[in-house]
Amino acid sequence: MQNDNQLQKAVTEELSWEPSIKAAHIGVTAKNGVVTLSGHVDSYMEKQAAEKAARRVKGVKAVAEEIEVKLAFDAKRTDDEIAAAALNRLEWDVEVPNDIIRIKVEKGWVTLTGEVEWHFQQVAAERDVRALLGVVGVSNQTSIKPRVNEKNISENIRHALHRSWFDAKTINVTAKGGEVHLTGTADSWYDRQLAGSTAWAAPGATGVQNDITIN
Repeated sequence: MQNDNQLQKAVTEELSWEPSIKAAHIGVTAKNGVVTLSGHVDSYMEKQAAEKAARRVKGVKAVAEEIEVKLAFDAKRTDDEIAAAALNRLEWDVEVPNDIIRIKVEKGWVTLTGEVEWHFQQVAAERDVRALLGVVGVSNQTSIKPRVNEKNISENIRHALHRSWFDAKTINVTAKGGEVHLTGTADSWYDRQLAGSTAWAAPGATGVQNDITIN
């Protein structure tokens, strides 16, 4: 078991190892497995990369992300320019249904709304816009259309988790309508994410609350 100083050092080294991050501008603290990232980065993508890098370090149970995006002067774009670029990017993405996602941009913050069929479409839409020049944040408020007559969603997810080598005794799945709740324990943050992704892939899942904890 790593102590707080060891975990802080490990996360700092992982940030320095990641070539897409300017680690010198990011501060790291750790307490009881919870890592806090502070400082500033040049883009929203770099901010996301820093959080992802921290989460993959062994011993990290949660990440509090307080990094600020400070755009360079030549990277700034007007809200109209960002909105136009976002619309264009979504139109070219085969994973995003045409004319479904609505976009609002305010001071570089992009808000996505609309109703899609699957979670992967939500993820694709957010992925498309977060890499655009000038974006400082993304609020994904899209929703998934509810499906009636989906009665066995919990059991279907349990079977899918078992196919992914999860021990049925460590993960508990409950569902009310399309809202899925995961509890239990996992050996790593990767396993926790995998369980969440598996639940999201279930037909009829409109929301997943992932409360799985890391051993």
